[in-house]
Amino acid sequence: MKYVGMYTQVSRNNKLTIMLLLFFPALTLLMVWLFYVLLGLCGVALDGNAEQVGGNVNWTWVNGAFIDSLPWVVGTVSVWFVIAYFFNASMVKAATGAKTLERRENPRVYNIVENLTMTAGMDMPKINVVDDPQLNAFASGIDRKSYTVTVTTGLLKVLNDDELAGVIAHELTHIRNRDTRLLITSIIFVGIITTIIQVSIRSLFWIVSDSSSSSSSDDDDDNNNGGAAILVFLIAIFLGIIAYFFALLTRFAISRKREYMADAGGAELCGNPLALASALRKISDRPGLKKVKRDDVAQLFIVHPQALSGGKGMGFFTSLFSTHPDTQKRIEILEQF
Repeated sequence: MKYVGMYTQVSRNNKLTIMLLLFFPALTLLMVWLFYVLLGLCGVALDGNAEQVGGNVNWTWVNGAFIDSLPWVVGTVSVWFVIAYFFNASMVKAATGAKTLERRENPRVYNIVENLTMTAGMDMPKINVVDDPQLNAFASGIDRKSYTVTVTTGLLKVLNDDELAGVIAHELTHIRNRDTRLLITSIIFVGIITTIIQVSIRSLFWIVSDSSSSSSSDDDDDNNNGGAAILVFLIAIFLGIIAYFFALLTRFAISRKREYMADAGGAELCGNPLALASALRKISDRPGLKKVKRDDVAQLFIVHPQALSGGKGMGFFTSLFSTHPDTQKRIEILEQF
């Protein structure tokens, strides 16, 4: 099995990154507009002017409210994205508990990475380590300054040099193919949508709790206002869930073929496909990171933790949204390389 199509994959990932940069802001604006439309359908407004006209939505109010909110929505999302984009390395380290690995701490890893980068003709990435007995590794970063390969202490203890070289070669191929930049962009936007949903749910819970505790002393107007506020947040949560669903669909754009491509590229780079197959078999027995509970971060891993994907008996619906192909299939292909 000859590794082909690296430049095609790089071009594809660059295009998909641009598409994601356009898609997520458009999705956010659409959800904001629908938010005001649903408020208009329910005759509820934040300023009291969205009453229905002849049973129809007051489109003048809907469009006016949407336009008024544009600077706030665009500004907030833009600032959030810029911060996450430029500080993604620190955020990934915080999410996974990774620490910078110095050469004096583990010259073995540095020697392997240096040899592989010289063979591939690429810059030396940063190397991080996670103190975790489970076996996993991942690449991250969006440019030469932030490209990083992270491994667990469990991986370093269990794998021999050939197997470790295969795993690191796999991760370096992700960097060469620009997979990491595409994934980081996706993680940022999914994180934005998830946070909006969480804030809306917590706000709704606070309003319901406050309303129930003070219902005995509130008059009818206060109760109506409380009901309107609950409706507002219910609509926000509903639209947030829809947006999150569409965000999950972007996993189709982040094709599972990237793992096959990285396996093939890693096998060619290290020159030992059977060693990479052996490493995947060992990792699949103990994948994951104990600190990582978020599926969007786990999609970076060389083997996706089964606990975050429904276990070994992964159903059709769950596998439909999986970012990783079946590990056994990957091993079988490598053994035929």
